Amino acid sequence: MISNWSKAFLLLLESEGGYVNNPSDPGGRTNLGVTQSTWENWVGHPVKDMRGLTPEIVAPLYRQKYWDACKCDLLPTGLDYMVFDFAVNAGVGRSTKTLQSAVGTAPDGDIGKKTLQAIMTCSKGQLIDKFSVAKESFYRSLPTFAVFGNGWLNRVAAVKLHALDMIG
Repeated sequence: MISNWSKAFLLLLESEGGYVNNPSDPGGRTNLGVTQSTWENWVGHPVKDMRGLTPEIVAPLYRQKYWDACKCDLLPTGLDYMVFDFAVNAGVGRSTKTLQSAVGTAPDGDIGKKTLQAIMTCSKGQLIDKFSVAKESFYRSLPTFAVFGNGWLNRVAAVKLHALDMIG
């Protein structure tokens, strides 16, 4: 597939926004969607100021830890963005397993030959719909849904629209 990385990354940043430190968010201090603990693990040392992160600085982390980890370059355009976005928000394993469940393959968390073959036989629009429904269900199951639910559901809808637009 042709890499959709740059466009997906820019759309992700629109969803993630800037610096936040909401006491209700178990992620803690976050900037550009990167939690402080994730950033400290990435750079290998404690970080005092999360406000200094820029898109250019965080791009390699997002590329390696989420896009590449989900094998998004092997996925159809639109679906690559959805899987990437959900990986950032809910974890690589959850995102890949959600995709596998949507296409009817064993949800083992590894996008391999069987999953890719199943994806190629699916209607991309129907797959985007199924993936979106599964994401919404996951968010509704979270204990913090009352606080963040509207934002998550708005994000599901926006990501779905962008993904459908990408597939034409």
